[in-house]
Amino acid sequence: MEVNGKPVTADVEANTLLVDFLRKNLQLTGTHVGCDTSQCGACVVHINGNSVKSCTTLALQADGARVTTIEGLARGDQLHPVQAAFREAHALQCGFCTPGMVMSAADLLQKNRNPSEDEIRTWLKGNICRCTGYHNIVKAVQIAADSMSGKAAAE
Repeated sequence: MEVNGKPVTADVEANTLLVDFLRKNLQLTGTHVGCDTSQCGACVVHINGNSVKSCTTLALQADGARVTTIEGLARGDQLHPVQAAFREAHALQCGFCTPGMVMSAADLLQKNRNPSEDEIRTWLKGNICRCTGYHNIVKAVQIAADSMSGKAAAE
């Protein structure tokens, strides 16, 4: 597979979860393990451009795929617009859910450049935050959408 733009080859047990492969084999610890049941969304990564919960995806299922983790979202020192918007909108507290939220939001904005508040909230239903109440998270996604569409520069 390719992880964050780099080819990766490894022998793994057939039951190795993608999240464990990323964290243990590749030391990419930005992808979090929160629930192990696909409920919290802390483990979201992109496979071939689509968000998936890596705690219920086998590493073997990503064989030959492009995997992007939170560590691979930025381009060098340049934060991805969603990452920058989360910082700007103070859309995190403890930060545990943040990588999964950011990865889910980035996928949403690839598919829908101008989502409504309801569409954002619906998309993020699979991500649980126990700290923020979601208001600033939704605001961050809206800021990122404006930034990615060029609205922020036009204002």
